[in-house]
Order: sequence, then structure tokens, then C-alpha cells
Amino acid sequence: MRRTSPDPADTAAWNAYLAEGNAKQARKRVAADVLLRDLAGRVLLVNPTYKPGWDLPGGMAEANEPPEETVVRELLEELGLKITLCGLLVVDWVAPHGPWDDQIAFVFDGGTLSQDQTDRLRPRDEELAEAVFVEPDEACALLGERIRRRYTAAMTALTNGRPLYLRDGVPTP
Repeated sequence: MRRTSPDPADTAAWNAYLAEGNAKQARKRVAADVLLRDLAGRVLLVNPTYKPGWDLPGGMAEANEPPEETVVRELLEELGLKITLCGLLVVDWVAPHGPWDDQIAFVFDGGTLSQDQTDRLRPRDEELAEAVFVEPDEACALLGERIRRRYTAAMTALTNGRPLYLRDGVPTP
């Protein structure tokens, strides 16, 4: 990229520089999921209709949407749940796979749902066939390899009280 004027008053040159970078630099696909528990400590899994296997609740970010807003929006649309996130658990850089380019996947802590929230929980749109609470160990058996690694890291981060960075599902030193 070409150099720009160091003069901050030269807004046009700076905007041109940013536009050039925006046109040439890679863009990342962003996914955002949430770890939610019930009062018994079970975790919420969903069964999407558009892909095989169980998953954590969440989904793909829309254009220019922050990941934390993505997961809050997806929960409201798909499950009718309105939650306040408790923090970040995992950031996972996912290598290109199949026809997909690389992506950044986030897992947030959604805390523990009230009994009223769990009693009213059901899929609200055509993207989910089921939503169930399962024992944490049972979740590992139901989740596919990629999401299982992310889920396991999220549980570790929850226990240790600090987020983890993963590279394709593997914690980095």
C-alpha cells in the first residue's frame, strides 16, 4: 500500500489509504456461540436443521456486526432468549476447510438460565429442530470434532476464569 501524508488534517488522503486497504486486505468470516447452563449445571445444545450434528447456540455474524451482538441476536431469533453475556471464553482461528475460507469463532459465557427461562425454551424458527440441556460430559459425545474442541476449551476457560485462544481448536501456548 502507498504511504499517506502524516498530517492528520489530511482526511481525504487518510480515507483513501483506508479504502485501499479495505479493498485489498482479507476479510474474515465470524461465528459466535454461547455456553449456557441450567440450574443443574447441564449445558444447552441445539440441533440445527441446515447441517448435521449438534451445536452450541449461536451463529454467523452479519456484515459489520460485533460477535457479542451476533450471539445475542441469534439467541433471540432462534430460541426467544434474551440474555446478558458474562464474558468471553474462547477465540478460535479456524483454518480453511472444504469450500470455506478461514474464520474467527468466538464462544461467550451466557451464564445460568433461570428455571422460567429453561421452562419456556424451544426453537422459534426453522433453523433449529431441537434444543436440549445435557450433562457436560454427554455434550462431548454429541458434538462433532471441531465444535467439541471449542466446547472443551470453553469449559476449561470457564473453570480457570480466563479466556483461551485456539488455533483450529488447539490451545496455543
